[in-house]
Amino acid sequence: TSDLSDILNHYLYSLTWICGWKSVCPQLSKDGDIIVGGIFSFHSSWEITDLSYLNFRNYSLMFAVEEINNSSSLLPGVSLGYKIYDSCTSKAVGVQVAMALVNGNEKLVSSEVCTKPAQVQAIIGETYSSASMAVAKCIGPFSIPLISHSATCECLSDKKKYPSFLRTIPSDYHQSRVLAEMVRHFGWTWVGAIRRDDDYGNSGMAAFTQVAQQWDICLEYSLPFSKTYSQEKVLRIIEQIKSSTSRVIVGFIDPLDIEILLDVFFEHNITGYQWVGTESWILNPVLAMLDKHNILQGAIGLAVPKAEVTGLKDFILDLNQVKSAGSAIFTKYWETLFHCKYKVKNDSEHSPLCTGEEELSEMDKTYTDMSLMPYFNNVYKGVYAIAHTLHDLLGCKETCSRKKQPDPLTFLLCFFFNFYQQINFALFLQFLKQLKMVRFQTKDGEEIYFDKNGDPAARYEVINWQTSKERQHEFVTVGLYDSTFPVNSRLTLNLSSIVWAQNTNKVPISVCSESCPTGTRKAVQKGKPVCCFDCIPCAEGEISNITDSNKCEQCYQDYWSNPHRNVCIKKEIEYLSYEETMGILLTVVSIVGAFMTLIILIIFLKYKNTPIVKAHNSELSFLLLFSLTLCFLCSLTFIGQPSEWSCMLRHTAFGINFVLCISCVLGKTIVVLMAFRATLPGSNVMKWFGPLQQRLSVLAFTLIQVLICVLWLIISPPFPFKNQKLYKDKIIIECHLGSSIGFWAVLGYIGLLASLCFLLAFLARKLPDNFNEAKFITFSMLIFCAVWITFIPSYVSSPGKFTVAVEIFAILASSFGLLFCIFIPKCYIIILKPEKNTKKQLMSLLSFLNRQSTASSGKASSIMPVARSTHKEHCVTVTDHLAIM
Repeated sequence: TSDLSDILNHYLYSLTWICGWKSVCPQLSKDGDIIVGGIFSFHSSWEITDLSYLNFRNYSLMFAVEEINNSSSLLPGVSLGYKIYDSCTSKAVGVQVAMALVNGNEKLVSSEVCTKPAQVQAIIGETYSSASMAVAKCIGPFSIPLISHSATCECLSDKKKYPSFLRTIPSDYHQSRVLAEMVRHFGWTWVGAIRRDDDYGNSGMAAFTQVAQQWDICLEYSLPFSKTYSQEKVLRIIEQIKSSTSRVIVGFIDPLDIEILLDVFFEHNITGYQWVGTESWILNPVLAMLDKHNILQGAIGLAVPKAEVTGLKDFILDLNQVKSAGSAIFTKYWETLFHCKYKVKNDSEHSPLCTGEEELSEMDKTYTDMSLMPYFNNVYKGVYAIAHTLHDLLGCKETCSRKKQPDPLTFLLCFFFNFYQQINFALFLQFLKQLKMVRFQTKDGEEIYFDKNGDPAARYEVINWQTSKERQHEFVTVGLYDSTFPVNSRLTLNLSSIVWAQNTNKVPISVCSESCPTGTRKAVQKGKPVCCFDCIPCAEGEISNITDSNKCEQCYQDYWSNPHRNVCIKKEIEYLSYEETMGILLTVVSIVGAFMTLIILIIFLKYKNTPIVKAHNSELSFLLLFSLTLCFLCSLTFIGQPSEWSCMLRHTAFGINFVLCISCVLGKTIVVLMAFRATLPGSNVMKWFGPLQQRLSVLAFTLIQVLICVLWLIISPPFPFKNQKLYKDKIIIECHLGSSIGFWAVLGYIGLLASLCFLLAFLARKLPDNFNEAKFITFSMLIFCAVWITFIPSYVSSPGKFTVAVEIFAILASSFGLLFCIFIPKCYIIILKPEKNTKKQLMSLLSFLNRQSTASSGKASSIMPVARSTHKEHCVTVTDHLAIM
């Protein structure tokens, strides 16, 4: 054990020598049973030239120790002491005094009664992150806690590198993210940054950059700065800022750095920028006083929440506390503060003598400003964390030696001394472990604890620099952040209270490209950051309903984008309806055609016993008129929104009705042709074309079409279909044919019958005019075939509802062709020329047949008169047959 002790002492002395240690004494100290170390930056430089060095953080430690010693509930019977050193903002000095605190300045003496150790149990400090890192690395192997009140670098949360480091100020892990969230909240996507060229600035800016990139915030520049930079380096920084287009600067720097930049910025007219600051400088009153040209006016940033430590201000104003803790620093402090001297060395000095009765409360408020009270509170909380940890450790053990009932003081002293003498670091490890788990409430009700990284819960105030009527800077709280709240409600801002740069109430704009409005998407400009983009309109069928959208969203199948491309609207449903002009016209024409057919049917019924009606096969004429009426009406099934029954009905009804029409016309044509062609004597062909045969032929022709339609409906019937390929912004509701073969089979069969009818009617075109129906059938079939031949290419090429309109037009045109060509001439004779509707006109046909017979006799002289007599009889028979038709 003694060998290990020698090795430890040798290691400690060697380490302190490497770190630049030499014998130093604390600036402030107080004896106690347990010593708490303190490392603070009393001075900003080695020479004391003004009062800018004043730092009351050490007073907070002294106040907390005095308060704990006077407490009856916390560490009763145990007194705390302190040793406070000045690091003068130097990492080397910080490590030096840390080694002094760890090693102690007194020799350990073994005795029967335990004596108190010289080294400290824990250290409060350092102020800056870089210095804290250096100190934490040196004392980390000994598991001696270092509790910082001001070091915020995220890197210090790494417990592998800094196992004994804790802090009472939030980590920059939170600060960087909150700053990025604020920047995003204000719509600044194009910002610049200046960072301190050390671990604090580089680590903080790296974390900020990482979060900013996730939220599409771009850094136009990120410039390191240090007060040790040459003028040439500083000028390069100035030129880069002046040539930039961003109007927001994020500053991860400390007050000493920004003090230097203020004068340089004013010299080069860099004003009007919106500054975003960290807690290290945003609430600094000295910096505000030095900003005479309002370079930082309107700055916004995060600060440790304001706190009031009851009794601390009175303690600070009581300088006797400083005098009792350290007379040397008290003398310097008093002389500098009141501009007096305790001793005048020569007559050339004109400073008055110090009486010691001067009142600090009468000094300028700059020297008694309590704006740094949040940091005092952090020191205060650190001391109380140590005290509560000791209290918990004392309460969990009954003995520390073989004594049966030791008093608390003896117990604690033996506990410390025995472990130190045996070089057993378990004590420090146990203390550090207990310190990390400590949880308590301050007298003001704030709950204090450390997370697994030794960090407290993150709480910030959002501070805005504003200028009062007296042209003085004011720190106004305009928002809050609390990491213990739900994610979406952690940051709250009062935008109406913020005054921005150049003393305006309008949020500054700092973007590389203007926001893309709804209906467009961002397209990154080639070779530039993602914040520099062009706004590309969304394609048809796509929308973006938010600004700065990265992509356009495709509308659902039945929806389409509006002209502004920001809303998906239901696609227009298109079909041939009864409400539109085309539908109304076709409906009217269909009804007129059906009405005209019915009128002609009535006329024929009324004059059914007249020679012209009888001579033109009245039974087939009535059936033809009935089928034409159905043809006109079936066109109505093509109008309106298609449904399952209408799709099946429209094509089958059309096919069957037209075949019925053509069958009737074909029957009439065959009868007329056979009647006039059967002129040979002894021919008995007409017996095969009587009324029964005519009915059977019509029925047979129609049944074939019915069979085709039935097979079509069974195999693959037509059905309603949403056609979204023809138009992108419309849905065409149409009847899908189901089986194209079935549809074209129906049309083909109609075409076959129409062609046959046209051929037969063409052969009978030269029969007598008075009662010759073949000529009119020829014209009607010519119209019919022309209509349906032109229908095919029109049907195939017509889009949407016009396909249906073409089909209806073909139905109506062919129906009117049949109606007008076959029946209008007869109605003309019946109504307007009744004198031609007589038997006399019918008998004129007989003379025609006689002439035909004579011509036949002239060609064949061998024909006997009896044959001519027989021929006449046959003609009379034909005429009689026509009469009964």
